[in-house]
Amino acid sequence: MAVPMFLSDFDYNLPAGLIAGQPLPRRDDSRMMVVSRRCGSIRHASFKDFPGFLGKDEVLVLNNTKVIPARVFGKKGDAEIEFLFLKELEKGVWEVLCRPARRLRVGDRIMFTGQFEAEVAAAENWGKRILRFKAGDVLDQLKKIGFAPLPPYIKRRKNESGLRAFDLKRYQTVFARKEGAVAAPTAGLHFTPQILEKIRTGGTRIAQITLEVGLATFQPVRVEKVEDHMMPEEYCSISPIAARIINTARANSRPITAVGTTVVRTLESARRDSRVVSGGRATNLFIYPGFQFHVVDRLLTNFHLPKSTLLMLVAAFAGPDLIKKAYEEAVRGKYRFFSYGDCMLII
Repeated sequence: MAVPMFLSDFDYNLPAGLIAGQPLPRRDDSRMMVVSRRCGSIRHASFKDFPGFLGKDEVLVLNNTKVIPARVFGKKGDAEIEFLFLKELEKGVWEVLCRPARRLRVGDRIMFTGQFEAEVAAAENWGKRILRFKAGDVLDQLKKIGFAPLPPYIKRRKNESGLRAFDLKRYQTVFARKEGAVAAPTAGLHFTPQILEKIRTGGTRIAQITLEVGLATFQPVRVEKVEDHMMPEEYCSISPIAARIINTARANSRPITAVGTTVVRTLESARRDSRVVSGGRATNLFIYPGFQFHVVDRLLTNFHLPKSTLLMLVAAFAGPDLIKKAYEEAVRGKYRFFSYGDCMLII
């Protein structure tokens, strides 16, 4: 019988000064903690060393999702409301989070710009609303007025116009291609074109998949028993080419290195028998300790929030005790935490 796990099992103390509010001047200047599952060792490196951990004919898997400018401010009368656009349900109808949500009821009208307005079509729990827009391409309007959907621990004011352009560029991977995410696959933020080229010239195959990072990735866990948490669905897809690269490597016992938790969830969701299946699908896969991994051999990831599903996935991959030890070491060593922070390679 499985031992129950509780939300408090995934808590840790983090000094506020270790939360990265800004990215480093160069993406690949971040530190990289290297954690060995086999021997339980922890050592310190730089992300610039990352290509040296990859070998010829191994596979590195990236999430090429592209973040949209999903943070937008609108007005109901004179009251300003902040919105996070989550996904388009149908043409002109979007699911959003808003705050303060108590101000918005069904039938209320929201003005974003002179020609860009919406009506609240439905009200749901936890600040979620359904907005119906009059006309036009909503995503096109978001690109004109929206901000990067930074996590709330990265403080920005909407009048910081210079930082708008900066964050729209830096809260995005250099390999982002397919629009649809409302949060960045942050493990990928460390890569530069030069690092990717070094990886390719070393003989490592690079496969790109897509998971449109949405509410499931950052939604807080609101239950005490971990297994009671329900993950919302996110859309993911794997091309036939990517599936072939991954399956060939696995057939030849070549390691698969996932860049980020979203890649792990996509690959493990797509496994059928002994193969990764191409195509698009919705996944609500929730990975926490006790999960059996079948596709991913190594994981590059950032340092995650306490009590988050991301931390639970990492603990499942490396083991809760080893991850606890690694996070304690990261705090002692003053690593930079969360989206704009440093990274960890679990081998």
